[in-house]
Amino acid sequence: MRPDDLLHPTPKGLYCPPGDFYIDPVQPVETALITHGHADHARAGHDTVFATQQTLDIMAIRYGADHCTAPHAVDLRETFSLNGVTVGFYPAGHVLGSAQILVEFDGTRIVASGDYKRRKDPTCEPFEPVACDVFITEATFALPVFRHPNDRAEIDKLIASVRQFPESAHLVGVYALGKAQRVISLIRGAGHNAPIYIHGSLAKLCDYYESQGIDLGVLEPATVANSKKGDFAGAIVLGPPSAFTDKWARRFPDPITCFCSGWMQVRQRAKQRGVELPIILSDHCDWDELLDTILEVAPKEVWVTHGRDDALVRWCTMNNIKARPLHLVGYEDENE
Repeated sequence: MRPDDLLHPTPKGLYCPPGDFYIDPVQPVETALITHGHADHARAGHDTVFATQQTLDIMAIRYGADHCTAPHAVDLRETFSLNGVTVGFYPAGHVLGSAQILVEFDGTRIVASGDYKRRKDPTCEPFEPVACDVFITEATFALPVFRHPNDRAEIDKLIASVRQFPESAHLVGVYALGKAQRVISLIRGAGHNAPIYIHGSLAKLCDYYESQGIDLGVLEPATVANSKKGDFAGAIVLGPPSAFTDKWARRFPDPITCFCSGWMQVRQRAKQRGVELPIILSDHCDWDELLDTILEVAPKEVWVTHGRDDALVRWCTMNNIKARPLHLVGYEDENE
């Protein structure tokens, strides 16, 4: 079977005709296989959803228990048949519950990796290479300029700034799912055991991570309504980037604005956001990690879903690996 006959792009997302299902569809469909809980991959409104239990739980937290008609939890590393097509979910290392999806039929194996990273992260299971004929990869940071620095060194910059400016509150911009919990874990690993204050929009997902055995230490609500500015002197406060543009952020004492993202490697982006302390921390692979992953998986073909696909396709072609972009729409590479 030709790979395109097993899985191909449509306006709704990647579609498998033999199995009659979609992977991370961007529109409501009858049967959806979901790689992870980020909103550009996991949408409400599908009839039947197959995902890891953690991803289903996260979707319920974000969209409500009725986000789909029939949720089906899938165990990692176990395969099952869906309309005659063999399907398996394998760890992707992106966020809690994230998975690559193996689709196999008539001797052809395709792995849709969703979003993934290769760095060690105690808040989710690490990426596992899965042998396949076609490897479908994102390309968020697929340019040679993107080589992410050491995670601990980046967090050490934050800890050092807290010590240097004890009268200031450090406001750290993080996305609610995955990045927030990873940053908290890294801060704890750096020896910061004081309470960390979190915006209300992070609380439910942090509570869920705790319920899954991931210790985040003492978290307190970043409530300033009944507090004095001085109460947050020397504090680390985490919140979504959008919160730092409203009056909530201005209530903290001499705030120092930080932002955790792989995009902080681009100085102009940090400047545009008004970030005083950029922290380069990504939940995606950098250029070298993308190339190492492709070489490790050793597929016959590479398909690129979104991001900087031109450079990655060119590198594959120069290394005698057949490759092409899928030009899928609806997936974000900015909000990582």
